[in-house]
Amino acid sequence: MSPTAASMRLLLSPGAFSGALSAVEVAAAMARGWLTTAPGTEVRTLPMSDGADGLIATVHAARGGELLPVTVAGPLGEPVPATILHVPGPAGGTAYIEAGQAIGRQLTPPGAELRDAEQGSSAGLAELVLAALDLGAGRLVIGMGEAASHDGGTGLVARLGSDPAPGSSPVTAEQLAQAHRLLDGRDVVVAVADRAPLLGLHGTRALLAERAGIAPAAAQQIDTPVGEQVAALARAARTLPRRTSLMGAPEPGDRPGRTDGSGAAGGAGFALELLGARLLPGPDVVGAEIGLTEAAGHADVVLTGTAVLDADAVESSVVGTVGRAAMEHGIPVVVLAEEVQTSRREVAKSGLSATYAAGSGDLRVLEEWAARLARTWARTA
Repeated sequence: MSPTAASMRLLLSPGAFSGALSAVEVAAAMARGWLTTAPGTEVRTLPMSDGADGLIATVHAARGGELLPVTVAGPLGEPVPATILHVPGPAGGTAYIEAGQAIGRQLTPPGAELRDAEQGSSAGLAELVLAALDLGAGRLVIGMGEAASHDGGTGLVARLGSDPAPGSSPVTAEQLAQAHRLLDGRDVVVAVADRAPLLGLHGTRALLAERAGIAPAAAQQIDTPVGEQVAALARAARTLPRRTSLMGAPEPGDRPGRTDGSGAAGGAGFALELLGARLLPGPDVVGAEIGLTEAAGHADVVLTGTAVLDADAVESSVVGTVGRAAMEHGIPVVVLAEEVQTSRREVAKSGLSATYAAGSGDLRVLEEWAARLARTWARTA
């Protein structure tokens, strides 16, 4: 017998929407709206993240832990506030880091995109890693999106290699070896929001050229020395011992800087991969951390959401991950987006039952839409 509206179980697992609306805020608005129509519903909110913005808030909402404020270097060395989440567990527990807090594009003033891409450093991310290691965490999960800097991760390696002023000279083999030793025995997972490689026609140079204030010629000029450093670091990495990891780690590849996700955070993903980290799709990492698949198995309907639902989002975003998690249990998934730019065929093969375009990411609008959706889905679940 199908559950009634009074006994049905709803899982709310949206991502962030536009206008700086966090997934936590969106999930709360959807819950309020749904409950105005179906007040007897058992609602569980499990906000999601693509691994970049919102990683810490999402995991903290699901698992708790201790939030630790720190101050690290920004893209040009200026002090910026950041937060690390430490969740206790075996081997010192897990520390969660958002690279964007130290080197994200939001730290670049308008009109300074070219300057920060050219002169910026990923050293601030290394300072977040060092602070996490000071907590004794045996496992690190680092969320990465785009960065203001585009240094191929050289600032990160130099700072981990004990250079107090990285960026002043090329990274040395000894700095790379020291950084390698520092992470030995720890499981480092990089949750990449974008799978773009560091080098190549579809790498981060192409992404740089899409930014305001950075012409294609300037992007290539920035990217050329990065390619040279990538080659040098890859050669040095061949002499490093196999890093001992709690979960195992890949050997340095034959095509350095061209693996999926190596372009994350301006190439910091590449540097961490050389140091033994695993680069994985951000939404899938977050889903595993918060127990998404298990939670979907206890629901009658799953409601997720994103700003723009297109073909790429269906496959490799929060929505795609939520759809696959629910599909394992045969649970219907409803998607609420600001814009829907995909076909029924594309959404159906990813386990999505229905899509709706709200036309706006305003919390009041999302609340009203959730109330409308409950009229259909609370009755039919």
